[in-house]
Amino acid sequence: MTTLAPPAPAAPPRTRPAPHLSDEQVEALAAELDALRDEILAKRGADDAAYIRRVIATQRWLEMGSRAVLLFSKWRPAFWLGTSGLAVAKILENMEIGHNVMHGQWDWMRDPKIHSSTWEWDHVSPAAQWKYSHNHLHHTYTNVLDRDNDLGYGIMRVDEAQEWRPFHLAQPVINLVNAVMFEYSIAAYDLELGPYLNGTSDKSEEQFKAESRAVIEKIKRQAFKDYVLHPILSGPSALSTLGANVLANLIRNVWSHTVIICGHFPEGVETFETESIDGETRGEWYLRQLLGSANISGPRALHIMTGNLSHQIEHHLFPDLPSSRYHEIAPRIREIMSRYGLTYVTGPMPVQVASVTKKIFRLALPNKDPKVSRPAQIWRALRGRAEKVVPLPER
Repeated sequence: MTTLAPPAPAAPPRTRPAPHLSDEQVEALAAELDALRDEILAKRGADDAAYIRRVIATQRWLEMGSRAVLLFSKWRPAFWLGTSGLAVAKILENMEIGHNVMHGQWDWMRDPKIHSSTWEWDHVSPAAQWKYSHNHLHHTYTNVLDRDNDLGYGIMRVDEAQEWRPFHLAQPVINLVNAVMFEYSIAAYDLELGPYLNGTSDKSEEQFKAESRAVIEKIKRQAFKDYVLHPILSGPSALSTLGANVLANLIRNVWSHTVIICGHFPEGVETFETESIDGETRGEWYLRQLLGSANISGPRALHIMTGNLSHQIEHHLFPDLPSSRYHEIAPRIREIMSRYGLTYVTGPMPVQVASVTKKIFRLALPNKDPKVSRPAQIWRALRGRAEKVVPLPER
């Protein structure tokens, strides 16, 4: 007599964003967003090309003019004028130009000088490594736990579902250091330095060594340009020009960091379980972008200085559309989300910064547990008496 094995337990049902929407509504949403994207693609033309060329020309003239002023940086007004101009030029190059060109937003122009395959930005992270880490990994797995490393960059806890560990107690300080050193943090992140050192990276030793050499070479080129060449060219103003370059890079780092965290970590931005993307439809992918991003409201100048990442929701929906088009479609995206009962997370920069800062401090502590006080949880973790301090909340 043959004994049949008991059936395997059924897999838990797959969760998806916005469970209040039916499958038909999700696909109708996708159709609306696809139509909007096609509409903007059809509009691309001479005005868009003129815009990016104008921004690039403005950035280059501003950088050259600022560096010329810094030749006289021993004179205090020249120091501050040149430093301010250079910081703005670096921000424009990284945010509105470099980030967006490397996304392929301007590839349709077929200009080899403004193309994702050729652009190398004013940043210590090599373009090739950044494009893989950002364009492929982050934009594919936006806010998916254990898949999107942008969720705290592997050094901070920014969601209750992420396991708390004792080193998270220091994350308010870590966040500050990360802001100051942001371009170097991004280079280490794109290199997957942390995962490689703890053995969780898929990179071979040969690949890691080759990419490490590329990062080191890029750092050396950037350091020579900003901290050797231009100070030497300043002659008697060498030391003050060196200080100006350090300060301009610091301003660029803090600004870029602020824009990025405001687009990804404010209260109201959702995260998603790993299994939720199994068999994900295009409509569900759109939902994840809509609910996993946040915007910054403000004037047109602010949008340009953020690389239009103040329209982070629109950027995550359509990362390859010209950034100058995001402000045009933002009201329509907001209206669509309202119709489908989805929250459009947005606010002025001070409000978003405060929201993220509050979250970083709150999540530096373990989740509340009715059975164990937070001090007790921390003490037990520091004493090494528990592998996990708190269970992950049910989702």
